[in-house]
Amino acid sequence: MSDKKAKKPQKLRARLPRGLEDRGPAAIAATRRMVEKIREVYERYGFEPVETPAMEYTDALGKFLPDQDRPNEGVFSFQDDDEQWISLRYDLTAPLARYVAENFQNLALPYRSYRAGYVFRNEKPGPGRFRQFMQFDADTVGSASPAADAEMCMMAADTMEALGIPRGQYVVKVNNRKVFDGMKVELGITDDARWLTILRAMDKLDRLGVEGVDALLGTGRKDETGDFTVGANLSRSQANTIFSYVMSEPVQILREQYERLGQDGFVTFATREVHRRLQDLQALDVLMYEFGRNPISKQGIDELRAITEIVRSAGYNEDRIKIDTSVIRGLEYYTGPVYEVELLLETKDEKGRPVRFGSVGGGGRYDGLVSRFRGEPVPATGFSLGVSRLQAALTMLGKLDTKPQPGPVVVTVFGGEIAGYQKMVADLRNAGIRAELYLGNPKHSLGQQMKYADKRHSPCAIIQGSDEKASGKVQIKDLIAGAGLTSIEDRTEYLKKQAEAQIEVSEGDLVAAVQKLLARHGVRWG
Repeated sequence: MSDKKAKKPQKLRARLPRGLEDRGPAAIAATRRMVEKIREVYERYGFEPVETPAMEYTDALGKFLPDQDRPNEGVFSFQDDDEQWISLRYDLTAPLARYVAENFQNLALPYRSYRAGYVFRNEKPGPGRFRQFMQFDADTVGSASPAADAEMCMMAADTMEALGIPRGQYVVKVNNRKVFDGMKVELGITDDARWLTILRAMDKLDRLGVEGVDALLGTGRKDETGDFTVGANLSRSQANTIFSYVMSEPVQILREQYERLGQDGFVTFATREVHRRLQDLQALDVLMYEFGRNPISKQGIDELRAITEIVRSAGYNEDRIKIDTSVIRGLEYYTGPVYEVELLLETKDEKGRPVRFGSVGGGGRYDGLVSRFRGEPVPATGFSLGVSRLQAALTMLGKLDTKPQPGPVVVTVFGGEIAGYQKMVADLRNAGIRAELYLGNPKHSLGQQMKYADKRHSPCAIIQGSDEKASGKVQIKDLIAGAGLTSIEDRTEYLKKQAEAQIEVSEGDLVAAVQKLLARHGVRWG
């Protein structure tokens, strides 16, 4: 036998991969409530659910991610047993395009559907950048009408308000890729890859600011970790032209138009609605004045005008939906109108630093995605809400209930036959009450079992010792009322409340007594 001591087996270190998060019952319950409110809005607009798998053939997903500076282009991929490449979905739109193309003959067109689920990005993790996050999408496939795009914007606004975000604290911003694409010709850019680099750079404006985007339009940018992203190598003049579109404030042109109308400077109109309508029309006139000479840009401006007229006629004013030329969207497959939902609220993080959440959702028209499979034009438009990002924002703003949900009623085991206790649990469950039997060590004292019930956030615990069993009685300990006893200083009041916090009822009245206790405290699950 060797004299060497046998090495102790090393424990596996429990660790969560970067860019992922564990979620507990309170966060999951909050997500469930959010998703239900979103679903109600989407269904009110006539959308119906569909579910696609979390993985697709890689070529079906396509290479459309906004960040492709990773070796495997932002997706998690593997080969199956017949050497076909499969990837986890990076959004919910590309899988829908495959589903529609595969079931095209059986769908009622225009096809209106919604779906929620997790998507996966093989990106560099960072603050607010996760490798797995939830989205909730709605899409209309088979309609080229600007009304379909307008409807997405209106539905986005309604969803924000359904989630408790009042008007003035969010805005749906609308632009059109065609207006920006028209500049490609004006700038003399013929390389599609270079143009895509420009699109993706401009989509980072809210995150990197002017200086960071300017670097990406030029030779490139080194981020805070030292990684370098190659830029579009535009000239100073070309970069300035792009900035003039995305960030333009054409005050002088507006002033000239007002003066041509015979007004003295900026005008105060009789009604708010007329004022907003003129603002919209003048913004579009400015775009036409600056970029309308190009036929591609002109088509985009005309589409924006149609969307604006539709949403205004439905009562959605500029405080809810407005034109914003800074909206570009980083995904390559957008072909026309694009939109983003931005939260305008500001708050502070745990260190007291100001936080502005920015975009929590977006979408646009993608007329080429389904066509890749069909070989014929199939117009489509859609909207995606970032559920994970929006939930983080609502939680930080205090607009989402993240308190622990009520736990189940706990039936303790205290000396009797286990079958008798299990019958109590079954009776409670049959009445629709969440209940569980204490399944810990049977030698645990009643005090240890009550500590367990407290940790489970149980509204009450059921106790039946040998004496209660002999007399057909059962004790109900009100844990919610009991938790409030520590704040009572008056002895008489304390003793009174203590007596009320534990009652005795007959076994046959157990369910009714628990129902009454739950109703008194307003306990609901879900």
